[in-house]
Amino acid sequence: MVFERETPAKLVPSGDDLMIPKGAEAAITQALGASYTLLYHGNLIRIDGKDADAIGLTANGLEFEAREDGQIDEEQVWKALSMVYDPEIPVNIVSLGLVYKMNVDQERGHVDVEMTLTAPGCGMGDVLVDDVKRRLAEVPNVASTDVDLVFDPPWDRTMMSEEAQLETGMFF
Repeated sequence: MVFERETPAKLVPSGDDLMIPKGAEAAITQALGASYTLLYHGNLIRIDGKDADAIGLTANGLEFEAREDGQIDEEQVWKALSMVYDPEIPVNIVSLGLVYKMNVDQERGHVDVEMTLTAPGCGMGDVLVDDVKRRLAEVPNVASTDVDLVFDPPWDRTMMSEEAQLETGMFF
């Protein structure tokens, strides 16, 4: 595919910013959730879903119905979190076991998320945190969020769902 306009991107796994020029060629390796991972000049890059039009696609958005009681629907929060995908592994962060804790404060309209990364030195941590915040903002009645990266306990493959382990070949 060819970029139809200049597009901001992140280099995977460092998280370094890039600007992909109009007319550049790349191959999509992952088109899941709210972002796209592409192979560009031998490197993996990630573009945000809001830039899907630059590669001829339509953004993957979520539309939730607001609850009549004005409360945050926790099921919608989990669905929003499951739309965030690791840029290198075709599995969402919930199934990967990266979300350690999620709490909703209904009075404040606030969601707290505690999550980790598959590797502590991953440069994509801030990118994933921003993705989580952006997705949670799509949930009706969410007024604010805090997303904290933690590394205790350290992540390992046993935290993945069985489906994710089967999908990635890590089921032993």
